[in-house]
Amino acid sequence: MTSRRPMSATTSEGCQMNGTNDGEATPPPTVSRRDRGIAAYARIFALPEQEVPAAFAELVGPEFAEEALQAAGGAGWWHPALTARDRSIAIITALACQGVADKRLRTHVRLGMRHGLDQDALTALAALLAGYIGYPRASITMETIKDEYAHTDRTEP
Repeated sequence: MTSRRPMSATTSEGCQMNGTNDGEATPPPTVSRRDRGIAAYARIFALPEQEVPAAFAELVGPEFAEEALQAAGGAGWWHPALTARDRSIAIITALACQGVADKRLRTHVRLGMRHGLDQDALTALAALLAGYIGYPRASITMETIKDEYAHTDRTEP
């Protein structure tokens, strides 16, 4: 069996594209875990990297923000075996399982859209989840998906 990971290319920021054609970059190993976390959250929330630590500290406090930045710098967000689309499916699923229906789910649905999840794929995901997590939680997820696709002409946050 051959690997599906093609040759890497380097971005202007010095990061290597992860070879999955999803637009995500893998930072070089010399970049700190915290800096990788900042880069991940900058992509997720469409913020400049230099604004991420302060924005997170304001939102959840400095200690929790630091833990989140360190966690996002680990293999979960940067391992080349997962595409951005794979990560979006996993996170939307996890949030749906927990009954999350606030801006966290909305943010990850929008991110999934940027990572190539169209309305049919997200609808199929919600329908699949309904059998496993129950219709009440899956329907909350589906409402968010439907709402986000109804507003795709707006500017991304």
